Amino acid sequence: MQFISFRVILKRIAAIISLLRDKTVPLRKKALVIFGLIYLVLPVDLIPPILFPFGFIDDLILWIFILWHLKDELDSYWLGEKSEDLSKKFRDKTIVEGVEFDVEDENKNKE
Repeated sequence: MQFISFRVILKRIAAIISLLRDKTVPLRKKALVIFGLIYLVLPVDLIPPILFPFGFIDDLILWIFILWHLKDELDSYWLGEKSEDLSKKFRDKTIVEGVEFDVEDENKNKE
């Protein structure tokens, strides 16, 4: 098992914002993060926060699971491996203007 430093965990947490903004990420992965945030701020917990040190263990375990489940996806954001998908950004737009072109059928030229 690979040793995970505190710095790596902080970078994965910071990469959550980029994950949520990316339109190519599946909705189920975004929903997992959203539900984790909702559970974190809701006053209803499995272990009440009144039991101070033990009250936050369920929140901690939930977020360890979320970070472990999304580790490969989050690492691609903070390591700079995730490239931006421009296919949706430039769909139905003319990128090159002032150029005339003709489309020829290859089968027509062979006959």
